[in-house]
Amino acid sequence: MSHLPTKDEILQWISDNPTLTAKRDIAKAFGIKGAARIDLKRILKELEAEGHLEKRKKTYRDPDRLPPVSVLQITGPDADGDLVARPMEWQGEGVEPRVLVIPRASDPALGEGDRILARLTEVKGGEFHYEARLIRRVGTNPQKVLGVFRKKAEGGRILPIDKGDGKEWQVPEGATGGAKDGELVEAEQSGPKGRMGLPRARIVNRLGDPTQPKAVSLIAIHQHGIPDDFPDDVIEQADKAKSAGLKGREDMRDMPLVTIDPWDARDHDDACWAHADDDPKNKGGHIIWVAIADVAHYVTPGSALDREARKRGNSSYFPDRVVPMLPDRLSGDLCSLHEGVPRACIAVRMQIDAKGNKIGHRFTRGLMRSVASLNYQEVQAARDGDVSDKCAPLMEEVVNPLYAAYEALTKARAARQPLDLDLPERKVILSDEGKVMSVNFTERLDAHKLIEEFMILANVAAAEELITRRSPLLFRVHEEPSPEKLDALRETAQAAGMVLAKGQVLKTAHLNKLLAQAEGTEHDELINMSTLRSMTQAYYSPQNFGHFGLALQSYAHFTSPIRRYSDLIVHRALITAHNWGKDGLSHHEIEELEATAQHISDTERRSVAAERDTTDRYMASFLSERVGNEFSGRISGIAKFGVFVRLDETGADGLIPMRNLGAEYFHFDRDKGTLMGADTGTIIKLGQQVQVKLTEALPVTGGIALELISLEGKELPKGPQRGRGKPYKRSAVKAKRKADKIKRKVKRTRR
Repeated sequence: MSHLPTKDEILQWISDNPTLTAKRDIAKAFGIKGAARIDLKRILKELEAEGHLEKRKKTYRDPDRLPPVSVLQITGPDADGDLVARPMEWQGEGVEPRVLVIPRASDPALGEGDRILARLTEVKGGEFHYEARLIRRVGTNPQKVLGVFRKKAEGGRILPIDKGDGKEWQVPEGATGGAKDGELVEAEQSGPKGRMGLPRARIVNRLGDPTQPKAVSLIAIHQHGIPDDFPDDVIEQADKAKSAGLKGREDMRDMPLVTIDPWDARDHDDACWAHADDDPKNKGGHIIWVAIADVAHYVTPGSALDREARKRGNSSYFPDRVVPMLPDRLSGDLCSLHEGVPRACIAVRMQIDAKGNKIGHRFTRGLMRSVASLNYQEVQAARDGDVSDKCAPLMEEVVNPLYAAYEALTKARAARQPLDLDLPERKVILSDEGKVMSVNFTERLDAHKLIEEFMILANVAAAEELITRRSPLLFRVHEEPSPEKLDALRETAQAAGMVLAKGQVLKTAHLNKLLAQAEGTEHDELINMSTLRSMTQAYYSPQNFGHFGLALQSYAHFTSPIRRYSDLIVHRALITAHNWGKDGLSHHEIEELEATAQHISDTERRSVAAERDTTDRYMASFLSERVGNEFSGRISGIAKFGVFVRLDETGADGLIPMRNLGAEYFHFDRDKGTLMGADTGTIIKLGQQVQVKLTEALPVTGGIALELISLEGKELPKGPQRGRGKPYKRSAVKAKRKADKIKRKVKRTRR
């Protein structure tokens, strides 16, 4: 239906669909889009004024009816022993409705005064007006589980989708919520855990078929609690936004700024341009312009858009979808630097010398117009001589000067020596239906590195500018590795015949020297992985502790305010510091910087975990048709319960359980991070080349199980069958372990 509905039609819809009464739901039901939403809002306000509807937060309902999910208070059993409750929020003019609570066998005992969240069903012509089914006690936070429901004769069981959780949950009859066998469900613990048997759960939400390809990212989004639906007031505020004009801005529309992004980029939040510096005092130098979408103009402190953006913290990216920090009206339109369209920006002009050192910068609030939206591959191809029609007119004025400035920056980078890890990135390629077609390793082009260096330089300029102006801000902090992790890395390097300098202040240059020693050798991947594992996790902080990995004293995120809340904070700080307007950093935000830093550091980790889990599930789906095949790989982790292997072909990580390592028992050495065969003395350690067989790939959990075929090109020596080992060999192994322990103890004592 596309016409504007009558008042009677709206009232009938709300009556028939009590759970879909938000303005957005009503608009969707009647096919109302664009400007017609304003007329719908007018009709709803009239119905509200006439007393037909009551606006309750973001939804409309009949004021003389309770919402389908309500908070109730138990008033106790009546004379007949029935459990009776009253609504906590009754706004109607009639008699307060009586509610009969119908307990299930799995429900906890409820007593007078208990407050519960319940699902209501209206009853016609009876003593009670509603029947209620318990959802949960208010104030309690039962454990949640996401899994696949398996129906049994009486109720069923839930198999958790978390590959680290092997525990099943029992669902009693009457607590299944109508779930079908094989359906993905959300459940919560019901009743206390017993010492014996499986924990009990009640299904509270049915999420559909988990085998559908496009359900993979939805599972991760739901499992990690990532908000993926914008509230009505946020959408309404975004829809009302108007494009910024030139007032109070520097006119940059004649600059040949371009955006360079992945070919499938959904937004364009940064543009750049470079040219030779005409200052005779800076011979061989360059001027680099970086312009960033002015999100702060549209997302003001304390607004509905701001509250939702802070709540999300960042955008989350999956192979088949993006969960954005901002509604599409902003992220894909007004704040996206589309080709040929005037867009508000905050830009920085940076002056570098012939060696790539920044010798000056200036920030401005402007209005720009991108001359072209380019992708990395076409820019690199043009630079290499394969010039497309789109790049041809830009070569002399744009492309070549960009690369000239980049070549200067590479000199400064070489002198600075940021950490130079070689860690290929995987990219999952999906069909239109969401099926995995292939898994590729992303090629690192100079075009990628060019944009990366420009953005790093702009981020440094933002941090330095705000420090100079004594403005509060959020720094991007990456602290140096702990002494314990460095000792572990040093032992790994020594075992591989390499050296990591000791007894001096650690610099990234020392780690790069170690990585250079390993490059091209059989230990290349081992040293790269071990170095990565020695690193601390980056985070946000109002205090500046430097960025170890980039070898920078001051660093802040400035270049991606569409997808990171941290960058929006930095933009607001720049606005306040330069007196560019009233949409800068508020006093309340300054007081809350510490809490904001902690919150967005947490949301970033949440997104990383969800993205990783999604990739793991897609990998398992891709490999599920190849169970029984053999693959080559390298050992990427060792634990007490088994060995992790990264497969060469796809980069997928799988587990070889202890039972699949061979006939002998393996001892786990936590200090060395190795396994030692009890009968043969075989050592299994990080970085070793292995041949494995795929024994299991579970798309629902992302779990991949492997069996070890060979180690370093040789079949794993088979120890004698259980109970027939030679005692002296076991004794020899134990003696060796004891000697190693004594040696380490003596070594530590002599320091």
